Amino acid sequence: MKTDFQLKADVTAELAWEPAVNSAGIGVLVNDGVVTLTGHLNSFAEKVAAERAVRRVAGVRGLAIELDVKLVADHQRSDSEIATAAASALRWSALLPPERIRVEVEKGWLTLTGDVDWAYQCRTAEKCVRGLVGVRGLSNNVVVKPTVSTRDVAAEIAAALARQADREARHIQIDVEGGEVTLHGKVHSLAEREAAAGAALAARGVIRIVNKLEIEPCSNES
Repeated sequence: MKTDFQLKADVTAELAWEPAVNSAGIGVLVNDGVVTLTGHLNSFAEKVAAERAVRRVAGVRGLAIELDVKLVADHQRSDSEIATAAASALRWSALLPPERIRVEVEKGWLTLTGDVDWAYQCRTAEKCVRGLVGVRGLSNNVVVKPTVSTRDVAAEIAAALARQADREARHIQIDVEGGEVTLHGKVHSLAEREAAAGAALAARGVIRIVNKLEIEPCSNES
């Protein structure tokens, strides 16, 4: 297992390695495997990239984000301009149902509402708009309304986990109630925990993931 000192060094190095992030503006604190990021960044897209970089680091057990977005002068946009750009980006995505996702913007904070048929479409909508110039933050309130399916959701998720991460799949229990899937068990890293949730979210009929997987780092790292 990594010490907090080692983990901080790895997180700092990964942030410096990520080309979409100016790591000079980020402070890194680590306590018992939980990483806290502090500081100011120039865009919401950079904030997302920083979070993604930390989640890649082995040994991270939790992540707290205390990063503020302070737009530089060239990135300042009116709410009307942001809303127009966001609506256009959503309309041009071939993966999203037309006219079912709405956009609201207040003081640079963008909110998505509406409904889609698949969970991946909810994530796609977010990806379409989070990198737009002028966005300070994002709330994704899009609801998944899946089509009726008679498939065995739990069996499909278990098969997907086995294909993608056999070692972890053996220690994951899957409970399904309606469109809600709850994952129990143990994995070895934050990245594996999120990968398992991502695999479950891809199944037809899944509306929400309750991720109760615990992180138990490998005792011997090679």
